[in-house]
Amino acid sequence: MKKWELLKIAPAEFLAAHPELNPVILQLLYNRGLKEDSPIKMFLNGELEPALTNSLGEGTPAFYNPFLFKNMDAAADLIISHIKAGSRIVVYGDYDADGVTASVILLETLNTLHAKAEVYLPNRVTEGYGLNKMAINQIVKQGVKLIVTVDNGTRNKAEVAYAKQKGLDIIITDHHILPEDSADLPDCLLINSSDPNSGYPWPYLAGVGVAFKLVSALLTKSSLPDKQKQLISEKCLDLVAVGTVADMVSLLGENRVLVKAGLKILNANKRLGLNELIKVAKVNGSRPLEAWNIGWQIGPRLNAASRLAHANSAFALLTTTDSAEAAGLASELNQRNISRQQITEEITAQVEAQIDKDNIPLVIIGVSQADQIWNEGVIGLVAGRIAEKYYRPTLIITRLIEEAEFDAATKKLVPKKISFKGSGRSVEEFNLIAAVEACAGSLDKYGGHPMACGFSIKTEEKLTEFKTGFLALAAAKLTPETLTPKLKIEAGLKFNEINLALAEKVSAFAPYGQNNPQPRFVSYGLRLDDIATMGFDNQHIKFRFSAVDSPTGRADSFWAIAFGAASEHKDFKVGDEVDLVYYLEVNDFNGRKEPQLKIVDIRLAGKI
Repeated sequence: MKKWELLKIAPAEFLAAHPELNPVILQLLYNRGLKEDSPIKMFLNGELEPALTNSLGEGTPAFYNPFLFKNMDAAADLIISHIKAGSRIVVYGDYDADGVTASVILLETLNTLHAKAEVYLPNRVTEGYGLNKMAINQIVKQGVKLIVTVDNGTRNKAEVAYAKQKGLDIIITDHHILPEDSADLPDCLLINSSDPNSGYPWPYLAGVGVAFKLVSALLTKSSLPDKQKQLISEKCLDLVAVGTVADMVSLLGENRVLVKAGLKILNANKRLGLNELIKVAKVNGSRPLEAWNIGWQIGPRLNAASRLAHANSAFALLTTTDSAEAAGLASELNQRNISRQQITEEITAQVEAQIDKDNIPLVIIGVSQADQIWNEGVIGLVAGRIAEKYYRPTLIITRLIEEAEFDAATKKLVPKKISFKGSGRSVEEFNLIAAVEACAGSLDKYGGHPMACGFSIKTEEKLTEFKTGFLALAAAKLTPETLTPKLKIEAGLKFNEINLALAEKVSAFAPYGQNNPQPRFVSYGLRLDDIATMGFDNQHIKFRFSAVDSPTGRADSFWAIAFGAASEHKDFKVGDEVDLVYYLEVNDFNGRKEPQLKIVDIRLAGKI
């Protein structure tokens, strides 16, 4: 059972400073760290600071000026010089949804500008993340003169130096955290929103967001008619929204503006491949697509390409103009996603078998057995599932066969040399990357952030050493009490405060995502007046609640629904007094709008 945790109430002086806004809305803004006039207006109105923005023409959205990036002008000029010289250009992307969408929008723009451009996406398993010398050698053999990375490259100092030795020009566009020592940065033009010295006002762009800025800079410098510039920019926005949401970056600030604009383009159904993917995956029926459709339905299918094979199929889907090809690729990715789900389930079950349910450890470390080779493309997903279920920092580690020989007797390959690859997910109480860094002596490679990490280990001895050190660090920082899962609640509401106007104001906080979750509310002391089940096999349940001190049938009586949770809530009965955590939404049915509560959690009143 999760512990209900109500967030800190906004100070009275903050509420008094904005009398024009509903106090509930002010509380939600305060919870998101939006306390000054400018960010509040940006969030509510979708308007960035006018002095820092530009647009490509009348009627187009205004985003931050790309030339605020310190190296943007030079990068755009270098690309244009290569286009004019007829040089071959490679867009070097990443294999996830962010990297693929970034690659697509930059390549399409370069092609429109008559560049000789192509895309290179590394193989997740054989090449790994970022630039590598094998790929650089291949690119050089093709006569390429310029590499522009998207969503990678910031930590590839050695690879950039190698590429320059081979005569290549390099531009890095990225959003990942810079190394602590600036001497470890690659020696080339670097455009990274996370760079504190970048000059750019919004540091949380996704890789596709940074790529869009480069696209905007190139269009601004081009001699294309304004209308064509607008159309090219608009064409990018659906993929900017997809990559931004899928990469789970903050959905505040400029990202919120980009995603809202992108969702409009996405819902206009202009990209053939996405239309086919949405159709085959049965995404959202006839309703408009929202950010959660990207995060839970579209993004995973694009990511499934590289998890089980190669990201090239996702790239092909997003760029094809052939209906038959789009349908085939969409079906392939959907099937790959089904396979990914099945493989994830199988590995999760094998990890579950290693967990002592009567004595759950402070950290869960699942390691594949001698006869198990877990798919390294999904171990991060498994780590996320286990961490969420048990509310424990979780590491999932698979064996990799480095060398093997054929056994004639058994007719099987016998491993002679193995290594290990791991992926981790954490909880708020434990900084995962700090613990991994403290054990760096046992690792070959590693990277990540406080909530997620990846690493590789050379030998079984080093794995044992790593586990020992990691568990000791966890024991010093965690207790079973600190690892109680928490349900964060944004504000308390009385039922007489709920109305359609408030529900509409709350719904305007969408698109929801990182740093802007769908608001959860709590109401205490409710009387359960009615119960109804719904659905084909009565799997959904509705309750009608009113305040305990209100007569039955009062206006401040509302239906609350729990989808797929009829069995979970079967023991509640009419007359019960309960406390309720819920989302406040607008139910629009047959043209009639009314507030609706979607149940998150429910308990008998006063029960902690």
